[in-house]
Amino acid sequence: MQSLWMLFASFMFAVMGVCVKLASVEFSTSELVLYRGVVGVITLGTIIKLRGETFRTAMPGAHVWRGLIGVTSLWLWYYSIGELPLATAMTLNYMSPIWIAVWLFALGWWHAKGDVKWPLMVAVGLSFVGVTLLLRPAFNANQLTPALIALGSSVITATAYMQVRKMGLAGEPENRVVFYFTVMNLLAGIVGVFLTGGSDGPVWHPINSVRSAVLLLAIGVCATSAQIAMTRAYRLGNTLVVANLQYTGIVFSSIWGVFIFGDVFDWHSWAGIGIILASGMAATFYNTRNTERGKAIATTDPIASEV
Repeated sequence: MQSLWMLFASFMFAVMGVCVKLASVEFSTSELVLYRGVVGVITLGTIIKLRGETFRTAMPGAHVWRGLIGVTSLWLWYYSIGELPLATAMTLNYMSPIWIAVWLFALGWWHAKGDVKWPLMVAVGLSFVGVTLLLRPAFNANQLTPALIALGSSVITATAYMQVRKMGLAGEPENRVVFYFTVMNLLAGIVGVFLTGGSDGPVWHPINSVRSAVLLLAIGVCATSAQIAMTRAYRLGNTLVVANLQYTGIVFSSIWGVFIFGDVFDWHSWAGIGIILASGMAATFYNTRNTERGKAIATTDPIASEV
């Protein structure tokens, strides 16, 4: 059941994607990253204070590394959302579970002498087939660069998720993990505005309407809540099950695309949605039936042995 936190995270990330695409017309990518960080720092800082938790951490280096790779991935993702159709950008970014599966496959052979959970690997592979059917890669020439950027974001995102998993297994609370990530968002956004300003200096776009303010607030709130849920899912759930459930974000984004941006899907797309949902449910069922309660994490989770 803990893996199902990813369902909530995927839904909120999809809503965030809609808001990012709408806001990208008015604000730069750096500003979007900055405002996400502002909302996240305020929200997480308040939660940590109200719960009597501490900002002190024994893993400063891990937070810095997670922040750097996370912000880089986020920056590339936000840029691609602004340049590509929403579902396309989401699909390419959500290829990160494929890279996680490849990593776990290698670790499974290295640490468990070939003990790899093949049903889960097959489920992830089927999800990728569903992705291919849902959004057949047919990019125009002027979309090649943002498409490659979105793909690069997925590789970096996989690295960030693995780092989140290791920090969670080491006992770092998810609120603190997400708080320091949002701090990095804020700082990176400010630096980005200055670096991309050119010879005329930084360019700040004013928030001159209620719509703009609501979009920026929604980006921060959706991203922060999704980040907390995702962090909890990777800390408490089975890595490959969580990674597979992450694909539901594509389904959510496709639905938003239909109702908000007027996207039209053929039978290939609906078949892809069905395969994605079926493989996600199959992976969850397999994990529930085959995971022994009380078994040592290091025995079943190859990432844990790396902590």
